[in-house]
Amino acid sequence: MSDVKTSEAPAKAQRTLQIVVFKLGQEEYGLQIDQIKEVVITPTITRMPQTPPYIKGVANIRGNVIAIFDLEERFNLTRTQKEGNKYTLVVESEDVKLGLLVSEVPNTISVNPSDLDESVSIINDASTESNYIKGIIKSRDRLIILIDIFKVIDYEMSESIKKTVGAS
Repeated sequence: MSDVKTSEAPAKAQRTLQIVVFKLGQEEYGLQIDQIKEVVITPTITRMPQTPPYIKGVANIRGNVIAIFDLEERFNLTRTQKEGNKYTLVVESEDVKLGLLVSEVPNTISVNPSDLDESVSIINDASTESNYIKGIIKSRDRLIILIDIFKVIDYEMSESIKKTVGAS
């Protein structure tokens, strides 16, 4: 037997998380940067009939017609600014592409995974079936609510399908 010690490197070094931070109501929210395709000045929005109030309509962004969500309204938050939402975060996955309204230019921060407290599932929206709040980021004197926008969208789509199927 050999007395040679091998040092085991951690399987994965802790990589910093890139978070896009924006305000909704009085609070700061964040999305992981890989959930956002781009940030654009909000184009003209065409209202669609028979949609919930937080779906503001559709807009043409770079030749793509996408649904525009107002998360302040969806989360029942008090509006921070009266003049409206000037920017749209374009969110894209394999299944969906949509825009999220924000009033200020979002900024990007890097955080260590150790700054993310994921033990907040108990305070999630009790009426939803999915936990879209991934955790709270503690960054200096700030608390940023990290959400998984695709879970919010999946929940909304499944609710919409349930209502459509229930109505027929």
